[in-house]
Amino acid sequence: MKASVDQDLCISCGACIDTCPEVFDWNEDDKAHAKVDEVPEAHEDAAKEAAEGCPTEAIKLS
Repeated sequence: MKASVDQDLCISCGACIDTCPEVFDWNEDDKAHAKVDEVPEAHEDAAKEAAEGCPTEAIKLS
């Protein structure tokens, strides 16, 4: 599974980072980004939870 964050939609609320810090982190623009190319299998559920909890639906999983 891959994760990405639409930088135009991200409002820097940090919910995804709180939910799944193994996958999401802050970038140089103080917006969230996926810090891994592939979501580790052990963290797929947390990444899905982060995507579902994003208030602007900026996180895409594929």
